[in-house]
Amino acid sequence: MSDYQVGVVVGSLRRDSFNRRLADAIVKLGPAEFSFRQLQIGDLPLYNQDDDDNPAEQVKRLKVEIAESDGILFVTPEYNRSMPGVLKNALDHASRPYGQSAWAGKPAGVIGASIGSIGTAVAQQHLRNSLAYLDMPTLGQPEAFIHVKEGLFDESGNIGNEDSRKFLQNWMDRYVAWVKKHVGKRGDL
Repeated sequence: MSDYQVGVVVGSLRRDSFNRRLADAIVKLGPAEFSFRQLQIGDLPLYNQDDDDNPAEQVKRLKVEIAESDGILFVTPEYNRSMPGVLKNALDHASRPYGQSAWAGKPAGVIGASIGSIGTAVAQQHLRNSLAYLDMPTLGQPEAFIHVKEGLFDESGNIGNEDSRKFLQNWMDRYVAWVKKHVGKRGDL
């Protein structure tokens, strides 16, 4: 069993999403002591505060999976200069009812990919604003706004470009250190 469990939240529902591909590729850059599990958010009902006292089973599942995670890795596309609604919906569900947020204290990493030249810069900023409110310490540097071009992914789903692989390995190394800093070593808990 890995020492650290990281929940991966992909903000896209599209089967062939660049961000799902990025999530699958970047977790391969993590060390053996880390395991990564994608958390399902596409089946959540729309958030309605009236349901706080009796949340849907999908919401309960998400909150348990977040609680079992030592950190959260967000991989988000950019829709209309912001984060996707499905991602915001997941943030809202798991942060409620007020005072019972599953997100609080979880060290976060934010990354995203787009065919646009600014990557997902604006979506990531909007996401970071929400994460700050949710009390999630979020890795600030390096930022990673991945511009999807031919060759970014190889046939096996790995990062295909050497420069991109080095950049993303550095990003992952920094995120791993961030999680360790906020969680501590398992033997110390």
